[in-house]
Amino acid sequence: MEKDVIQKVKFKTLDINDPFFTSLRQAYAPNFEQWFQKKDNEDAYIFINNGVLDGFLYLKDEDEGDSSVQPPLIKKRRLKIGTFKINSHGTVLGQRFISIILSRMIQEDFSEVYVTFFPNQKGLIKLFEKFGFKLHGKKNNGELVYVKLLDFSDDPHLDYPRIKIDGCKKVLMSIYPKFHTKMFPDARLNTERNHIVEDLSFTNTVEKIYLSKMRGISDLNKGDLIVIYRTKDNQAQSAEYSSVATAVCTVLDVKNMADFKDIDEYLMYCGRGSIFTEEELRRFYLNKQYPYIIKMLYNFPLRKRVIRQKLIENAGIDRNAYPGFMPLNEQQFRKIIELGEVNESFIID
Repeated sequence: MEKDVIQKVKFKTLDINDPFFTSLRQAYAPNFEQWFQKKDNEDAYIFINNGVLDGFLYLKDEDEGDSSVQPPLIKKRRLKIGTFKINSHGTVLGQRFISIILSRMIQEDFSEVYVTFFPNQKGLIKLFEKFGFKLHGKKNNGELVYVKLLDFSDDPHLDYPRIKIDGCKKVLMSIYPKFHTKMFPDARLNTERNHIVEDLSFTNTVEKIYLSKMRGISDLNKGDLIVIYRTKDNQAQSAEYSSVATAVCTVLDVKNMADFKDIDEYLMYCGRGSIFTEEELRRFYLNKQYPYIIKMLYNFPLRKRVIRQKLIENAGIDRNAYPGFMPLNEQQFRKIIELGEVNESFIID
């Protein structure tokens, strides 16, 4: 199996005796093994870290009620996070699984998703609350039930992965291929249903940190939208067919290096969301080559990449405008979303 990639596999390919499942077997004994074997041909998402199973997620399309919860869950179609476990990796790995959960919620038209936690799982509970899960009630066995609905809160984390187009700036921001590959790599697979693109790669954390010197970045505010634009490879003869729009992100924060009192505060802010090594970050801080630091949420990839030619001819992008950082009007932005074949459910209107 490929290193550091979340993969979608069949239950039958997994070893139930793997030490990773020991705590689940103990928590749900004696029914866990029987349940696991019944799921032979169903899908699970797993994270392999250096050959070791470190994360597991099972999602279920459910259309039933649950009276063991107080207050009860009424009968309706909802997405259930059936089994979810990650070994400790801070919040980054958990965010990646949340991205998969919520993207499936949107893509497959669920209005509700829920998960159960034991009260001592405080770290996971805090993470899920950050992305809009709210305490609904408690099961007879003491588990807490958290539910996320598709309501609108005007907060990028709570609305994630959906975006609100009205009332914000929209821009096209270019990233060189060597950096783009790290931030938005091509480790993707197609699901059986509707051929939806799923981005399951290790480096695709939900929160991104990017450093730049492009003018205009300092004018961005929380909630503004960015279309990521991958510039052409050096070997490519023309940007017309090799430069492409690839993804949409929401601005969380923008800072200047001068905002930090010292290098330690700067390094802590950049944290795990940066594609740069600590050595690179230290060098950038000392030479101030890239003074602007943008923190953003990676909402979704464009299912179909939009080449520069299409951006110009179909979306009305000015051929002579500087593509490094280019303001977009609402019509241009919506056209890029359309050309990228983005599921309309990702848009809050």
